[in-house]
Amino acid sequence: MLVTDRHHSSLPLPQAVARAVAGGVGVVQLREKDLPAGELLALALELRRAMTDKALLVINDRVDVALACHAQGVHLPEAGLPVAVARRLVGEGMLVGRSVHGLKEALRAQEEGADYVVLGPIYPTRSHPGTVGAGPQLVREVAGALKIPVLAIGGIDEGRVGEVVGAGAAGIAVISAILGSGDTLAAARRLREALERSWAELRA
Repeated sequence: MLVTDRHHSSLPLPQAVARAVAGGVGVVQLREKDLPAGELLALALELRRAMTDKALLVINDRVDVALACHAQGVHLPEAGLPVAVARRLVGEGMLVGRSVHGLKEALRAQEEGADYVVLGPIYPTRSHPGTVGAGPQLVREVAGALKIPVLAIGGIDEGRVGEVVGAGAAGIAVISAILGSGDTLAAARRLREALERSWAELRA
């Protein structure tokens, strides 16, 4: 999952996202908290055209924008709408995810009907300066208790993919590892290859 932050990107966001999707990103979470709804909707529609249905688009927090642009999902921040409320609004045909920081919140999200959780920060990260990462042991604890997929976020680069997948993460969510790389296609491809190697090692 690529979580967007257009301020990290040297390219216009639709172009950066299109290249990242070509490199192997499977889900794009549009997360531009400073944009009003109209501008966010316009950007979401631009991303959908740029992605050409080669990846899923989920909208952070804004259920109205997710519905308006026919996104494949909505991603709820930990302090956002309850999962059950969002599910009533979007129906069963749309993914509903939740950001969580610990086991209690993750279990609640699962009980309320979330399709997945994004857990972190696992390592120190530029997007949350001063935050100490919880480490792969948190992934192991949460993934071991949940039946839904757990995506690890926070300071993850290609060298750390194996650690979080080995701890039970179904995948990863990143911002600067792709958008801050200077070449979003190559960065996404390296992360995808690291994921596939890690998955193969688990199956072996």
